[in-house]
Amino acid sequence: MKNYSTDKIRNIALLGHGGCGKTTLIESMLFRTRVLNRMGNVNDKNTVSDFDKEEKERGFSIGTSVLPLEFDDNKLNILDTPGYFDFVGEVYGALRVASGAIIIVDATSGVQVGTEKAWDLTEEYNVPRLIFLNRMDKENVKFEKVLNELQEKLGKKVVPFSVPIGAEKDFRGYVDIISLQAMVYNGSECVPGDAPEDVMAMASELRDSLMESVAETNESMLEKFFAGESFTDDEIRTGLKVAVNNGDLVPVVVGTAAKTIGVKELMHLAIDYLPSAAELTKTTAFKGTEEIKLKVDASEPLAAFVFKTIVDPFVGKISIFKVLSGKIKKDMEIYNVNKEETERIGNVFFVRGKEQIEASEISAGDIGAVAKLQYAQTGDTFATKNNPVRFPEIKYPKPCLFMSVEPKSKDDEEKIGQALHKLTDEDPTFIVERNTETKQLLIGGQGNIQLDVIVKKMKNTFNVEVDLSDPKIAYRETIKGKSDVQGKHKKQSGGAGQYGDVHIRFEPSEEIFEFKEEIFGGSVPRQYIPAVEKGLRESLDKGVLAGFPVVNVRAILYDGSYHTVDSSEMAFKLAASQAFKKGIKEAKPILLEPIMSVRIVVPEEYMGDIMGDMNKRRGRILGMEQLPSGKQLVMAEAPQTEMFKYAIDLKSMTQARGSFEMEFLRYDEIPSNLADKIIAESKVEES
Repeated sequence: MKNYSTDKIRNIALLGHGGCGKTTLIESMLFRTRVLNRMGNVNDKNTVSDFDKEEKERGFSIGTSVLPLEFDDNKLNILDTPGYFDFVGEVYGALRVASGAIIIVDATSGVQVGTEKAWDLTEEYNVPRLIFLNRMDKENVKFEKVLNELQEKLGKKVVPFSVPIGAEKDFRGYVDIISLQAMVYNGSECVPGDAPEDVMAMASELRDSLMESVAETNESMLEKFFAGESFTDDEIRTGLKVAVNNGDLVPVVVGTAAKTIGVKELMHLAIDYLPSAAELTKTTAFKGTEEIKLKVDASEPLAAFVFKTIVDPFVGKISIFKVLSGKIKKDMEIYNVNKEETERIGNVFFVRGKEQIEASEISAGDIGAVAKLQYAQTGDTFATKNNPVRFPEIKYPKPCLFMSVEPKSKDDEEKIGQALHKLTDEDPTFIVERNTETKQLLIGGQGNIQLDVIVKKMKNTFNVEVDLSDPKIAYRETIKGKSDVQGKHKKQSGGAGQYGDVHIRFEPSEEIFEFKEEIFGGSVPRQYIPAVEKGLRESLDKGVLAGFPVVNVRAILYDGSYHTVDSSEMAFKLAASQAFKKGIKEAKPILLEPIMSVRIVVPEEYMGDIMGDMNKRRGRILGMEQLPSGKQLVMAEAPQTEMFKYAIDLKSMTQARGSFEMEFLRYDEIPSNLADKIIAESKVEES
């Protein structure tokens, strides 16, 4: 594959609902650009894009695949992203380096949840986009109905750039609205042909309304339009490109990827109307703390951004990057700004699915890869030590589903950590953390499908089998009342004995633990008071109800006695421990549970379900707020124990249109019926 100049490169993210045909469209593009002699099929597990074992078995994309195409003396780097929401982090990475996007809509289903999410993300990232209306040859597909739905749900800026010839099984081509040229499928490809008069009339009418959009791009064009003059082809293309790049227009083209109908027009539109890498003139970067704007230019110093990492069991770690300025060449020394480490890279290459295409250099605007870098991770910037610019890291959604992970075999305990570490390199939305209190290893992600994929990858790639279970809750114990107790440790067993005697009052406190002393007349010598405090603090780790840590207690040492020979620090420490157990038991001990602060974003129509469900979880709605997107932000509090599977349940309740974030807020008393159950379970575990 030859090197292309920056102005000839388009980096395009392929987005859409799961199962809408993204991978099939890629196969069609590869076939039409003669990369493939025969199109692969998802069902046959032989597509270029879905090359991972898990992707083949499940029949859908899990990671973003990079597919470079050469078409019409331009290079299109297509980033095929997953449609399932558990893998939305892959979409964030792709949009970070894409200059444009193609949203695929299944004409049989219309606007689906994944369509809306893809639209919202491209709006948020301000990415120019096209819409490909796929599967126009299927039953019950009516173009006008789907177009109306697109415009109703996504906005009037969605405009057709082609209209279909024929419908359902008689769909046989399209009319290009700009050129008014009919393209008819002859069984192998689309060739110039004729279209029915009513189709040509519709295309002509739509073209006239499109010319108004062209006219509105600048004043001279507007004057020409009102004067009744026709625009030249160049003026039309320029005006439409301005409108598409500003986000004022989103072209829709019709087709069927499986038959390659409309695919060439889609690629032509991508070249004509989506921005090239050279047109991204203001890329934000940082030099130290100073924000700067980088020019995308091959003659500038090197600056490249790693947006994806692949862990290959045979090749090792592959870092996929986009060069924003300068060039990355074979055997070059690069400086990892994030890690502050210098590394020499070996071979550089382009990737097309799992295929590696050798390259001598990767130039500004292009996407390439390098293997076996020691320090590189997703989100890192490669630059030179003399010019250490750094790009902002990708902001991924926080994990919302956590599970405890344990190896099935004790022999795998060491391997499990290494395997999980490598998988976090590959998927930054997946995290691993050790809960020091419950002694559990936890993995967190966007949903159960993502965590299931992680488990399968651990088995298939690293030969480690694990079990997943709900995490343990880090409960607490405290007191609601007061007590006044004596703790006395007395032991005589020949020779020196042990003697310590303390009188302590226990009462609730706002602080985790307070220790005070009110000793008068030396009933407890000064040198033993620190031992009393130490004995109490060590006792906090295990409460009297269910063995959970004790919090919010004040202990006041006010009296005691000692023996001139037998007293010691250890004796007073043990006496304090006895007093603690007795005192907490007599001061109305209770169990506390962690309460989480929850922020839920949902469309208005699901508010009733969300609020009813939150009440069932013993939650409390604190407030609601309408967001600029039209969705509702619900602020609530709920016990952690009720929220383990909320990520799964919220998807079910809202058809995956809802999202949430959660963080620890405080501890609250558990209802007595639930507390009794927890205490009983803890006693069973101890026995």
